[in-house]
Amino acid sequence: MKENILIVEDEESLRATLGVRLRGEGYEVDTAAGGIEGFRKATTQPFDLIILDILLPDRNGWDVCREIRQAGVATPILFLTARTQTIDKVTGLKLGADDYVTKPFEAAELIARIQVLLRCAPVRSGNDMQQFGSIVVDMARGAATRDGKPVHFSADEFQLLRYLIERSGTPVSQEELLTEVLGPHEMKRKVRTHIASLRDKLETNPKCPELILTVAGFGYKFAGSRNW
Repeated sequence: MKENILIVEDEESLRATLGVRLRGEGYEVDTAAGGIEGFRKATTQPFDLIILDILLPDRNGWDVCREIRQAGVATPILFLTARTQTIDKVTGLKLGADDYVTKPFEAAELIARIQVLLRCAPVRSGNDMQQFGSIVVDMARGAATRDGKPVHFSADEFQLLRYLIERSGTPVSQEELLTEVLGPHEMKRKVRTHIASLRDKLETNPKCPELILTVAGFGYKFAGSRNW
């Protein structure tokens, strides 16, 4: 399956040029010329990556990024913007973006960064909707609800959750989660931090988890029973 990328960019020539380049690299591409359209597409259609400008005419990229994350969508977001100050980069990452590239940019570097993000992104499958009690996980959109209300994940959290769900009932080591999801150079502490956050958001009693179980001395296991 080809990865699907959404470009949210108001500059028509850049939007078109980037779209042509990405299609030439084998990706499916959709575009939006403004923040409102970009938010609508990002939260209603399944994408593997969102490339987002900040200086948009109707709703700035900061707000769009924040609202995408608040909607529970964990699709990786790459800011592509003319804003070059360090504070802008820090703000973007704090709002939930996964990478930040400044204009003008080298096409080869942008493609490489896209490839890195897509390697870490959840792979969409045919079983897009998963339900475990009051929790519904949309595997395609990278979103979830609990008791009908959106659950807000970081991109790394959702990637971990998806990986565990796809291996439901099978113990997964911390080393495997680092190698296959977070990156082999990350610390095991990062796995534990994300697991604790997932339990806080999904478990009835995070201190006595029923969905994400600890396998002593090894790793974790997803033990949820699907409703469908």
